[in-house]
Amino acid sequence: MKLERLPPVRTSLQPTNHPYLTGAWTPLHEEVNAEDLQVLEGVIPTDIDGVYVRNTENQAHQPLGRYHPFDGDGMLHMISFKDGKADYRNRFVRTRCFEAEQEAGQSLWGGLADGPGISVRPGFGAHGSLKDSSSTDVVVHGGKIVSTFYQCGEAYWLDPETLEQGGVASWAPLDGVSAHTKVDEATGELLFFNYSKQAPYMHYGVVDKDGRRVHYTSVPLPGPRLPHDMAFSANYSILNDFPVFWDQDLLAQNLHVVRMHEGLPSRFAVIPRYGNEADIRWFEAAPTYVLHWLNAYEDGDEVVMDGYFQEDPCPVPLPDAPRGLAHMMAYLDEHSFKPKLHRWRFNLKTGETREHHLDDRILEFGMFNQRYAGKPYRYAYSTTTKPGWFLFNGFVKHDLETGESWSFTLPEGKFASEAPFVPRIGATAEDDGYLVSFIIDEAAGTSECVLIDAQKIEAGPVVRIALPHKICSGTHSVWADRDFLRHGVAAA
Repeated sequence: MKLERLPPVRTSLQPTNHPYLTGAWTPLHEEVNAEDLQVLEGVIPTDIDGVYVRNTENQAHQPLGRYHPFDGDGMLHMISFKDGKADYRNRFVRTRCFEAEQEAGQSLWGGLADGPGISVRPGFGAHGSLKDSSSTDVVVHGGKIVSTFYQCGEAYWLDPETLEQGGVASWAPLDGVSAHTKVDEATGELLFFNYSKQAPYMHYGVVDKDGRRVHYTSVPLPGPRLPHDMAFSANYSILNDFPVFWDQDLLAQNLHVVRMHEGLPSRFAVIPRYGNEADIRWFEAAPTYVLHWLNAYEDGDEVVMDGYFQEDPCPVPLPDAPRGLAHMMAYLDEHSFKPKLHRWRFNLKTGETREHHLDDRILEFGMFNQRYAGKPYRYAYSTTTKPGWFLFNGFVKHDLETGESWSFTLPEGKFASEAPFVPRIGATAEDDGYLVSFIIDEAAGTSECVLIDAQKIEAGPVVRIALPHKICSGTHSVWADRDFLRHGVAAA
């Protein structure tokens, strides 16, 4: 392996026993370029050609108050596969806020768990007082990485092969861009939404494959809400209004406290891709909160959508958590808020909603073959988590036609990243490919990249590739074929 270390960034982080600043969540501050990575086991397949990009949370400076892992500075890790070889590099996302704190040599903003008045400077996003760390989501669109923040920050561009910083995307509106923009590989379009504390409280837009914002419309809501994700089918986009949002009385005091508003249903806005406010069809469903959707598609008069229905969106504090962190740790623990793989069906003719669980296990952070995005699909790949923690410890594959499932669980002390599907070159079936993931080995203090044959995930990795340093845990990731990087649309 050929390794190049970049000049260090400024840090002021002090030693701590905070559970999300230690262990698998220990921030990484080193940036490197590494070529011809060492293979630990197996052989790198020659039938994939592209890049895997994964984000992590890496707090650079001592927090001003109570640290939440979603406050951490965004860092992207990229591994490139070509001709049976793998190269790696990682970079902080140089947001305006990251650069300001680098210049100041300290934290300038409080975090998600802090009250008002702690920040040194005015904040950003729908919350209104946070640092835009661009640490939540990452997609590839128009040959570029788009990195975003869950509280509607700015959208940042990076080169997917070099991680060279491109600055703020020109198409991003003043109200910002929520995490979970969606890319339709068939058309090359990027679909996005944002939300705020000002009427109409939500907007939806479309960016073409050349990076031009070609559609933007309001999606009026009854008040400030906290949507996190959206979905799309071939002809429609689906947005949401869940009964889990800020307490309005406390919000008037500038306190951002989330609660379940009893008596309100879940609501879904089904809008034509280029539709406007007048075209929205609203559907009601059982009250819940959903962090992430899988896929959506049209089936006759119905729009079908799969995602992860939370059975307890506002869980009780974890009893064995460190003092002062019980509430935060419950909201990060899937075994507390209990997400289940779930299907909604919205009938555009009758206005009826039908819904049911597809699995009763605790599952989230699902992936599927993106060539089937917006279309009927058969296979989904979800993650499992360690009870009490926001740490992935395995994968479950579902055959949505037969109801069968297969799983793979990592050994104790090893933790995975969200694992997108990688189609083989010349694939002949929807599941003909691999899952790709970064693994943190907490006992060894190392990290590696693995590829798992998607047609037999229970067999575990077909190849293990050493990374040059131990990475921190994080949230999301994306795979992009090199042909998609060049042309902006998937091969027919």
